[in-house]
Amino acid sequence: MPSVSFKFCTAKVAGEGEDADPILRVGPDLGLLGVFDGMGGAGGRVYDTPDGRHTGAYIASRFARNVVERLMLELIKPEWNLDGPGTAAELHRVLASSLAARLAELKAPETTLRSKLVKALPTTMTLAVLQRADPAASSYGCHLFWAGDSRAYVADPEAGLMQLTTDDLRSGGDAMRNLSDDSVMSNCVSADTEFHINHRQVELQAPFLVLCATDGCFAYVRSPMHFEQLLLSSLQAARDATGWQQALEARVTAVTGDDAALALLGLGADLGGFKQLFKDRAAELQHRYIDPLEELEGQVRRAEQQLAELRASRAELGGELWGAYKPGYERYLAAEAPAGEEAR
Repeated sequence: MPSVSFKFCTAKVAGEGEDADPILRVGPDLGLLGVFDGMGGAGGRVYDTPDGRHTGAYIASRFARNVVERLMLELIKPEWNLDGPGTAAELHRVLASSLAARLAELKAPETTLRSKLVKALPTTMTLAVLQRADPAASSYGCHLFWAGDSRAYVADPEAGLMQLTTDDLRSGGDAMRNLSDDSVMSNCVSADTEFHINHRQVELQAPFLVLCATDGCFAYVRSPMHFEQLLLSSLQAARDATGWQQALEARVTAVTGDDAALALLGLGADLGGFKQLFKDRAAELQHRYIDPLEELEGQVRRAEQQLAELRASRAELGGELWGAYKPGYERYLAAEAPAGEEAR
C-alpha cells in the first residue's frame, strides 16, 4: 500500500530538549509511532550521567522511548492481532520496573523535598500501533496507548483532523479549553509514583494520516482548527515528504514556546495522492474556520491599536490642559513658597 511518513524533534534550547526523538517504524501491513515528552517542571532535578548533567525529564523521555520501542518490536507481529489490554499492562510493568532501576543507577542523594508535583524521571507517552489483518483490505486496526497530554490524531479527507487520545489533565479533555487552562497533569509515566497506561482501539479505513505529537506541536496555536491548518497547508505546498516535514516543523517552531516532537504516517496514497485527497478539506477548513477567526483577530488588533492611540492622546491632552489649569490652581501655593524656592 502506498504511504508517506516522516518525523521531527525540535528543542527550544539546543542540546537541552526534553522531548525524545519520536518512534516511527513502518513495515508490511504494520506501523508504529510514538512520542515522549519529559516533564521539565516535575522532573527538573539534575543528575550526573556519563553524557553530562541532565534533568530527570531529559533522561526519562529518552530512556522510556528506548524501552518502549524494544518491547513493542517484540510484541507486534504481522501474523496475529495485538492484545490491547494485555499490551497496556505489559507496557506498565516494563516501564515501572525499568525506570525504577534507572533511577537507582543514577544514585541520586536522598532529598527531604516532598511534593505531589515533583516526580522522579517523569515523561508523557503516546503510541499508535497500526495492523492490517487482511493484506487485500484497506482497513487497519489502530491500538492507542498513552499516559499524559501528548496526543495521537487521525486525519481523514472528509472529516478532517480527529483527536484519538484524551489528555490526562485534571481540567478534562476539551482541546480548546486546554489551550488557555494551565491544568495539572493527572497521569504520567514516572519512576516513583503510580501511573496507568490508557488503551483504546479504533478501526481506520485507508487513506488516512495518523500522527503522534507532543504538546509543543499543538498547545501554542490559537485553536485546534489552526493545528489542522498547519498540517494541511504545509501538505498542499510540499513537493516531497521531506519538504512537507521541513515546512511543518518550521511552522510549529515559529509558534511554539516548548520543545516539539511529531511522527506522521499516511497510508493509502503517496504524497501527490494525499495532496489531492485533502485539497477540498484544506479549502473548506480555511474558508469555514480559519478566515472568520483571522478576520476577527484583525479587528481586535486594529481596535487595540486604536485604543493605544486614544490612551496616548488622552495622556497628551491631559498634560496640555493641566499646564493651562495649573497656574490658577496653584496660585496660593506659589504665593506661600519660601523665599528662594521656586513654586512648583
